[in-house]
Amino acid sequence: MKKSLCAVLVLSMTLALAGCAGQAGSTAETETTEESAAAETTEETAETEEAAEDTEASAEETAPAEVMTHEEYMAADLDSQVTVESYVQATQSWWDDNGQGKITVYAQSEDGAYFFYELACTEEDAAKLTPGTKIRVTGYKSEWSGEVEIMDGTFEFVDDGEEFIAEPVDVTELLGTDELINHQNEFVSFTGLTVEPAAEGSDAAFLYSYDGSGSDGDDLYFNASYNGQTYTFTVESYLCDNTTDVYNTVEALEIGQTIDMQGFLYWYEGVNPHITMVTVAE
Repeated sequence: MKKSLCAVLVLSMTLALAGCAGQAGSTAETETTEESAAAETTEETAETEEAAEDTEASAEETAPAEVMTHEEYMAADLDSQVTVESYVQATQSWWDDNGQGKITVYAQSEDGAYFFYELACTEEDAAKLTPGTKIRVTGYKSEWSGEVEIMDGTFEFVDDGEEFIAEPVDVTELLGTDELINHQNEFVSFTGLTVEPAAEGSDAAFLYSYDGSGSDGDDLYFNASYNGQTYTFTVESYLCDNTTDVYNTVEALEIGQTIDMQGFLYWYEGVNPHITMVTVAE
């Protein structure tokens, strides 16, 4: 009887131990599964956050730069990157610089004017830069001898159906004043100026190149006075070459003649307009 009872007790204890072992194994497996799931969830969350950050960074990189007004552009620091929109008024000759096409553009909007120096441009696109065409330019605001311009720029056409051709603003009375520079790069006119010698002691009314060292086809430099002050004007050959009316008219100027002019208010060590039209008074 004692032996039977002992056997029953041994059997009961064996079954109990087996049950505990089974429960422990099941618990361990459950904990391992939960830890694995938690790790996977954490990894997936990290990957999702990283992907979201990459998407945001990519969006920031590809987002178009904010277009500035002319006032904002003028207030921007030199050498800072700027983006503006304006309308082509004229262009200098397109040229190929070691495989990179470039073109210089005179542009103006109702709120101000710009000089885009050597924009990156294909020859095909250069042919489309006709007066009135709207473009968006991104480059770096620079200053060279007083001329504020955008350098190292790229552009794209803005096809919104708008065009703008600037009418010349008469700035004759502003010659010699601090206010004149407020019209820098604008399309302007001058009336009633007197042709002066191109150089001191010279009887020539113009020079080929600034120092007279050039020849037919180079830039033309000539002087004209107003209210007793003499100013230098230029026919930029890349803008108006020796086949144009203005080039030929300046070559025929005589000292003492009264002339009216139109052109772009360029700056070089002071006002130095790029002239596109000269009319000799009758």
